[in-house]
Amino acid sequence: MNLRMGAKMRKRDLEMLAVLLTGVLCLVIIMNNNELEDATDDVKTFSRDTYEILHQHINLPKSTDLQPLSPRCVRSESASNVDGFSTLPYNIQDFLLYRHCREFPMLLDVPKKCGGPQNSADVFLLLVIKSSPENYERREVLRKTWAKEQQHNGVWIRRIFLIGTTGTGFEKIRFNKLVKIENRENQDILQWDFNDSFFNLTLKQILFLQWMDKWCPQARFLLNGDDDIFANTFNIIEYLQGQEGNDGSKHLFIGHLIQNVGPIRHPASKYYVPVQVQESDRYPPYCGGGGFLLSGFTARTIYNMSHSITLLPIDDVYMGMCLEKAGLIPESHFGVRTAGLYIPSENVDEYHPCYYREIILVHRFLPHQIFVMWYEIQDPHLKCGLEFNMS
Repeated sequence: MNLRMGAKMRKRDLEMLAVLLTGVLCLVIIMNNNELEDATDDVKTFSRDTYEILHQHINLPKSTDLQPLSPRCVRSESASNVDGFSTLPYNIQDFLLYRHCREFPMLLDVPKKCGGPQNSADVFLLLVIKSSPENYERREVLRKTWAKEQQHNGVWIRRIFLIGTTGTGFEKIRFNKLVKIENRENQDILQWDFNDSFFNLTLKQILFLQWMDKWCPQARFLLNGDDDIFANTFNIIEYLQGQEGNDGSKHLFIGHLIQNVGPIRHPASKYYVPVQVQESDRYPPYCGGGGFLLSGFTARTIYNMSHSITLLPIDDVYMGMCLEKAGLIPESHFGVRTAGLYIPSENVDEYHPCYYREIILVHRFLPHQIFVMWYEIQDPHLKCGLEFNMS
C-alpha cells in the first residue's frame, strides 16, 4: 500500500512539474515572439501585449501604467560612410548616427514653473540642474539645501532638474516611475525620452533652452550646473543683484574659464573627440560645465545660435561655440571652482565651512557633504580667521 501511495505521489509530482515547465516554456516562447528590436540601441524590449500576458501570471504592472514606446529619430545612414567610422568606439558611432536628432518625446513637464511665460520675469534666479534618473538622493538633498525654492533679498529662486531616461525594459520602467512620483510631489523635473548619457548632455541643454523659450522666456538669471555641485545660492543672489545696469537683459556668462585648448584625441579619454566629430583642433573659450552663471539674455542668445551649429558631444564646449558665434565672451569668476578648491595645508579639514562660505559654487560634492556644508555655512556663530582666506 505504501509503495502504491508513493508511486501515486511521484506521478502527481511529475505531472505538476510538467505543468510548471510547460508554463515557463510558454512564457519564454511568448516573450521571444513579442520582443521588438530597437534600431537605435539594439536593446530588446517587450511589446505591450507581452506585458499584459505577464501581468496575468506574475503580477506585473498593467501596460496602461507604462510609458508608451517612443517614436525615434531616423538615423543618418550617410554618417556611417565617413572615413574610419567602423574603427570608432560605439558611443562615437551612435553619436554620429543620431547627432541631427533634436526632437524627443517629453515624459514630464512643469509648464507653470515660472508662473507662465507672461509672469516669468518674476523668477530672478532659475536653478537648472542636470541630473539622471538614478540620482534620487542627490536631488532630495539639493531640494533641502542650496536648491530650495524660496525668496532671498526680496527675489524668487526657482529650481528645475533636467533628466533623460536610464536603462531598458523593467529597469527603465522603474526609474520612470520614480521620477514621475518625484515630480508629482515636487513639480521640478523635466524629462525627455532619450538616453541619459554623457554624450547627450548637449542635447539635454538644447532641449531645456527650447523649453525655456516657450515657458520661462523672461527669467532674469540662471545657474546651470550638475547635481553634484555645492552652491552658495545666497552669495549668487547678492552677486547678481550687484550687477549694475544688468537685470538679466544684458550679456552675462561667468564660471571657470577654459581657453587655448582643443579636442582630446586619445580614445581612452572620457572627453575623446575624433576628427570625424570635429576636424578643428581648436575650441573656443568656454566655462567648465560643472556649473556657471548666465543671464536670461545670454541663454536666449545661445538657443538662437544653436539652431545653426551642429551638436558637439561636449556640452560646455558647445555653449562656448554658441557664444563665439554670437560675438559674446565667457568670463572667469574666482568664486566658481568647478575644478575644486585648493587647500594649502594637509593639516586642516578641506571641508571646513570657512573655506566655502564666500564661494559661489564648487564641483564634486557627495550628498552628505552638501547637506552638512549648507547648514554649517549658515551658522551665525561660525568664526573664520585669516587662515581661511582663499584670495
